[in-house]
Amino acid sequence: MFNFGSSYSGLFGLIVLIADVYAIVKIVQSGASTGSKVIWIVVILLLPVLGFILWLLFGPSSRR
Repeated sequence: MFNFGSSYSGLFGLIVLIADVYAIVKIVQSGASTGSKVIWIVVILLLPVLGFILWLLFGPSSRR
């Protein structure tokens, strides 16, 4: 009767996209080495949800 999967998948996808773009911008602005930045961006592009979570936990910060 109700198809909750399709209505939430679009919203979830949009939230993931916004979070990943935010993470990539923060990575580019960070003081990390170029190689480190490239690796983090590739991880986020290949694994959007898991990559974002890993970046939050272990990624380069802009406080350097």
